[in-house]
Amino acid sequence: MPADLAVIGLGHLGLPLAQAAVAAGIQTVGYDTDPRAFAELSAGRTPVEGSLPASDIRRMLSGGFRPTTNEAELGRVRTAVICAPTPLGPDRTLDLSAVGEAARALAARLRPHTTVLLESSVPPGTTENFLLPLLEKGSGLRGGRDFHLAYSPTRLDPGNRTHVYANTPKVIGGLTPACTESAAAFYSRLTDKVVRARGPREAEMTKVLETNFRHVNIALVNEMAVLCHDLGIDLWDVIRCAETKPFGFQPFRPGPGVGGHGAPVDPGFLPYSSRTPGHPLRMVSLAQEINDRMPQYVIQRCATLLNEHGKSVRGARVLLLGVTYKPDLADQEASPAREIATRLMDMGAQIGYHDPHVLDWRVRELPVPRADSLYEAASSADLTVLLQHHRTYDLQGLAVKAQLLLDTRGATPAGAAHRL
Repeated sequence: MPADLAVIGLGHLGLPLAQAAVAAGIQTVGYDTDPRAFAELSAGRTPVEGSLPASDIRRMLSGGFRPTTNEAELGRVRTAVICAPTPLGPDRTLDLSAVGEAARALAARLRPHTTVLLESSVPPGTTENFLLPLLEKGSGLRGGRDFHLAYSPTRLDPGNRTHVYANTPKVIGGLTPACTESAAAFYSRLTDKVVRARGPREAEMTKVLETNFRHVNIALVNEMAVLCHDLGIDLWDVIRCAETKPFGFQPFRPGPGVGGHGAPVDPGFLPYSSRTPGHPLRMVSLAQEINDRMPQYVIQRCATLLNEHGKSVRGARVLLLGVTYKPDLADQEASPAREIATRLMDMGAQIGYHDPHVLDWRVRELPVPRADSLYEAASSADLTVLLQHHRTYDLQGLAVKAQLLLDTRGATPAGAAHRL
């Protein structure tokens, strides 16, 4: 049966979109060049660690979702959404190679009147200056005349049960007003509200602003954490008081580092700008520098605590609790846990871990011992470090059992542990 929608890229972006589309009754096909992803999805399993659970995949399949590696399927749909990954490259710019591959596969099969949407995190200007030429060259069609093209930044918060796909507004910026309206007609089937941007660049820059807002504010509170510790001030109590202000303040909390899929982006160094502004976002660069220092600061706190209790990092037994980037999820994307474990191992510490969502964890391709009994492991470790607060952790009980507990998330009761 022909599908109405093709989701290209079945990872952290594509799977939730496909799930929302199937739930809305849209015949959906999922295209991915990775045969492993196809096999896993066809068997009712998730192909990407930390994305949708297997139960959700099975419900999607029973609802008509069809994973495929066949490019021919892309030429039978009314709407195609590119959700290819764009990881950070060595120069800290976004790697668009997967978007390019998706565009070329789609262009070879693109039919007139199709609506093409891009949801991948990309630099401003990518839709018009990178994606459009690929689609036009490969199809012989003209964007804005023969097919619709628009950008819509993804707004996913994995594990959030309040703000889900249906009640999160969708920003849309089309190549032409008609492109915007075509995209709005599609997304209106999935979400309660669509917000029309002036064009693709405004929609792309919306994603940049939202992502950088998070990183800059986390950097601010991370700096406050270091300052407050040096001054003997309880930052967590400061945040508790500050968040009672009903205007002009939004609470952020410090941590051992910043994980997740939203990388900070500086448009001053992006290759697809329509012009070179020559004004890099210095605050974004500084925020990244501050956040990148947090794993080392955690190591420093670990060494100090051990030293204060007559122990050296070398030979110390250190238990890391929670190695994912977000609570109650298995996703380890950019989690600071691996860097912290690596640094501690370099200093001679014996590392173990516990995480209810991660049954096998490796650092430098070597397996890290997983604690079977959490309380027993905490009581025998010289230092226990809470890196992620999963709801299954009884922190008050852990604080009693652990010889020494460093809480990097401010989740323990006041006075029960050493907090970041």
